[in-house]
Parts: sequence; C-alpha cells; structure tokens
Amino acid sequence: MTAVPAPPAGLFVPSGVYRPQADTGLLARALAHEGIGPGTEVMDIGTGSGALALLAASRGARVTAVDVSRRAVAAARMNGVRLGLPLSVLHGDFAAVSRGRRFDLVLANPPYVPSPRARLPGHGPRRAWEGGLAGRQVIDRICERAAALLRPGGVLLMVHSALCGPRTTVEHLRRTGLSAEIPMRAVVPWGPVLRSRRAWLQEQGFVGAGEDREGLVIVRAERTGR
Repeated sequence: MTAVPAPPAGLFVPSGVYRPQADTGLLARALAHEGIGPGTEVMDIGTGSGALALLAASRGARVTAVDVSRRAVAAARMNGVRLGLPLSVLHGDFAAVSRGRRFDLVLANPPYVPSPRARLPGHGPRRAWEGGLAGRQVIDRICERAAALLRPGGVLLMVHSALCGPRTTVEHLRRTGLSAEIPMRAVVPWGPVLRSRRAWLQEQGFVGAGEDREGLVIVRAERTGR
C-alpha cells in the first residue's frame, strides 16, 4: 500500500460541504490513469466541492456532477465558474438524475463510514460520510446501477474504505456483468469520525484493539461488449 497524494487545493469549500481529503486524492490518482479528453462523457457521483469533476473537465471532458446537498451543488458550480471550467452540476439522487443517460467514465466517492444508525441522514454534512450499518448502503446502489450508467467500454472508478469489504464490491459488480478489480490501495490515519466511534467499531468486529489507520481502495469496473 502506498501513500496518498495531497487532494486538490484552492477550491471554495463552505461549511457543511465535504472537504477534499485522502479518498479524494486517491481517486484523483486513479483518474490520472484513465484516457479521457474532449468528447469524453463523465459523471461524478457525490461531487462535493467539485474537485474531481473539475479535474476531469480540465482535461476536456464533458462532466455531469451530482450531489444530494444543495450547498455542495452551489459550491461546485461556483468553483467551475472561478476556474473557468464548464460543469453541469445537478442536485438530487444520482440514479434519478441520470435516468436514460450513459457515460464513458463514472467517478464515485460515496458515503462509506459504518454507522450505528441503519438509516442514512436526510440532511446535514453527515450525508457525505454516513454509510449505514455496514457502510455499504450507497456503495451497493452504485454497484446495482453501474452497468446501466456505462457505455460499452465505459469505466467506473469508486473509492471506499477497506472496512466495507472491497471484495464484496468487486463480486457485486461482476454479478452485473462488469469486469472489476482493485488496482490501488492506500493507508491513512483515522479521521475524527472513525476515532469517535472506535468502541462501536471494535464491538462490531470492524477493527481490532489499537488500530488507528484506515485502508482505502479504488475499485475499477469496466463494461465490455454491448
């Protein structure tokens, strides 16, 4: 496992919007390996401040960025204007706003932190990280929809915690007919959310005593054939 580069800097990130962190940086590194350019259609799920959407747009891609947070949508639009990069930023659930559309590349940094609460929050900044009891509520929805979102030859790049079962993600995607693998991993120190629920994570068997570092993974899936 390797260190993660610093996330993109200089963006306007207001209070309540997910600030680019190590997972953003790892996904940016994976994005750098993809052959995108003018004419590439990209969707960024859970765009936050728009950091990854703007990286794709800077390479000429046509980018649709989506977030359930109105504040994040406003921030991503503002960052696009400030940097002079065209973005289509939509508010709402990714499955609803993408219905009937397909993309060459889908980026996803879903909420993935396991939570003592089964129900996902309906508002507030916690929507950016709370992933339900196993951390997989949004991950599994993306896996279910990925094949329908991708054109033939299209690629999904998704980042999430190793706590959520990366092999489960790969197997889920393969069951939908996609090829899938884990090309990148990284280890980073725990942030304040994981530190605050250390006891619960240990009780549930997610971590062992004394652990204070988190594994991150990139899952890459590709749609082959028609």
